[in-house]
Amino acid sequence: MAIEATASVSNIRDEAVTESPFYIPMTGPTARPRQVLKHDDTFVVLDSHGDIGVSAGGPDGLFNADTRYLARLELLLDDMQPLLLGSNLRDDNSALTVDLTNPDIYSNGRLVLQKDVLHIVRTIFLWRGTAYQRIGLQNHGDRTAIFDLTLFFDNDFADLFEVRGTQRARRGTGSSRLLGFGDVALLYRGLDDVVRSSTVHLEPRPTRLAVNAATYHLELPPQQNTSLFVTVSCNRPKSDPLMPFFKGLLAHRREMRQLTAGTTSIETSNNIFNEVVCQSMADLNMLMTETPQGRYPYAGIPWYSTTFGRDGLITALQMLWIDPRVARGVLRRLASYQATTVDPVNDAEPGKILHEMRGGEMASLREVPFAQYYGSVDSTPLFVMLAGLYVERTGDDATLADLWESIEAALRWIDGAGDPDKDGFVEYQRATDEGLQNQGWKDSYDAVFHADGELAEGDIALAEVQGYVFAAKQLAARCARRLGLTHRAETLDDEARRLAVRFEKAFWCEELGTYVLALDGAKRPCRVRTSNAGQLLFTGIVREDRARLVAADLLGPQFFSGWGIRTVARGEARYNPMSYHNGSIWPHDNALIALGFARYGLKHAVEQVFKGLFETASYMELRRLPELFCGFQRERRRGPTLYPVACAPQAWASATPFTLLEASLGLEFDARRGEIRLRNPRLPAFLNEVILRDLQLGDSSVDLRVRRHGDDVSLEVLRTRGRIQVSLVLAH
Repeated sequence: MAIEATASVSNIRDEAVTESPFYIPMTGPTARPRQVLKHDDTFVVLDSHGDIGVSAGGPDGLFNADTRYLARLELLLDDMQPLLLGSNLRDDNSALTVDLTNPDIYSNGRLVLQKDVLHIVRTIFLWRGTAYQRIGLQNHGDRTAIFDLTLFFDNDFADLFEVRGTQRARRGTGSSRLLGFGDVALLYRGLDDVVRSSTVHLEPRPTRLAVNAATYHLELPPQQNTSLFVTVSCNRPKSDPLMPFFKGLLAHRREMRQLTAGTTSIETSNNIFNEVVCQSMADLNMLMTETPQGRYPYAGIPWYSTTFGRDGLITALQMLWIDPRVARGVLRRLASYQATTVDPVNDAEPGKILHEMRGGEMASLREVPFAQYYGSVDSTPLFVMLAGLYVERTGDDATLADLWESIEAALRWIDGAGDPDKDGFVEYQRATDEGLQNQGWKDSYDAVFHADGELAEGDIALAEVQGYVFAAKQLAARCARRLGLTHRAETLDDEARRLAVRFEKAFWCEELGTYVLALDGAKRPCRVRTSNAGQLLFTGIVREDRARLVAADLLGPQFFSGWGIRTVARGEARYNPMSYHNGSIWPHDNALIALGFARYGLKHAVEQVFKGLFETASYMELRRLPELFCGFQRERRRGPTLYPVACAPQAWASATPFTLLEASLGLEFDARRGEIRLRNPRLPAFLNEVILRDLQLGDSSVDLRVRRHGDDVSLEVLRTRGRIQVSLVLAH
């Protein structure tokens, strides 16, 4: 991603800030836990009380298109904070509910409202650029409760990069005004001359209203209840009427059900794993955003809630077996933004696939280079890979025909500008000093280094990127055959074979017993043991005899912590289990490695990774796998150690349980034959049974039950719709 997170070793912290302009600072502890909601391009970060901007240490706010539209929202009772009873997200992430009560409230030294008399329920949801909130109050006392309820609100219209810590020399101008008895407008004219507005609407009308506060003087009889409603809208036109709270909530939930219809459902014998799967699917559905090209999984909240090429491609690949429609939306969107010109500021070259899009003021003014930024070396081959895998999964030749020109443009970049020294390997080097220094998925400034810790320089060829190119060309060859382009297919197959030979010679290190991390600009290998070698297994470029060596290394104690595989092996020069990319554990990285293990028939290795990440999720709040966590060695009776600024939810982390299940079951789809195969299926010990319902292939679908019998499984077809075959393949 385009952001580098906090380092934990003091002697590199200053260096990180100097070297990386997109570093995420962590300046202090979080006083209250945070919860997030998202709908399309709008998301909100609230604390456990349902407040915004009250508790230190969190990136609070209501955000739309990379701009904060509400920086403060605080509820007080007679100028006192209410007491928290509890807060929770609805299972489908459609709403946050917060239960509060009153503290003891005194006036002139006399107790006027005893604690725990009022039950206050805040229900919050997002829909179509508006944050809706109902404040329900009930008096459980035996006398009338008389009190003031005050809502304080304010905004700074900060760009998301400002919220992350970037300092700006100048800003635009803000203002606010009353629009009536229950409405306030908060306005900002940016340096880009765009006017952004937040409209606060209160119902019923408050007793007192100012531009930053609304007060209700309430006299609530015993056992009675009442409701207050607050909405905050981002850039809402005057002609666009607000939907009432309850109608909006029902419409929002109905829309969510419609958008998720047709997705394969999963039931297992393990209730905790069922919770993990349900949370993952709910998070992925929340991160999905309707775009003109189709649904797109935004990368993560709060820092990555936008279109990221690499993240969208990998997430779609992980979800391909369970919902291939996601891949179609991702491919179409990225094809529509494929670079057509050379633009060094944006690291753009013809054929290159987008890395990141931003819609805020700073991107508009080019204070950050990410309005449409192409600084990733792997998005382009991953685009070709996903296109090929999508067509094989679905048989959608019409979409392939629509995408073929973009696929060919991507292949031209791979063989052209993507290989500047013409040595047959795809390399990167940022075009300007403002761009990302490293442009693989490990994009921290210090993520690519030599055995002595020296940072790699020049045009860098990452190991896994060559694997992506290999797989991309093989898949593109099969696509070409589908389109009747036999000669083109033969050329691509030949290029893939020759790349595999070159790769083995240049990247295999006998001394390490695995593949090197990268080649630097002088063609010096970075002899460092990293998880990148595991992703090579996923691409299929690794020789059969070396696949087992790589797997054994990754599951050894230097890599495998007990929770998962570290990004960098313990003992390497820059190893740090608290770092972003140099020793932490990333669930999606482990998931792709697990697919690689399955590809080479190493199902015991799949089971070991699956078990570690399942047990990680069982310790996490909401059973939600975060973007990453620390790489400390597992200890008895202790859970994994969290990483302080990890996104949660984050798309490819949320998709990880589905990828691990795919690897375990060995799922393969042959759309032309109408056949689903389970190759060498093996369930981990914590799963005795898995039921897949509505597993689709073309216009047909099937319900399956897989049961574990020791190291073996049995397969039962529960129901079929249409013409479809299911088979077990018990040989690699």
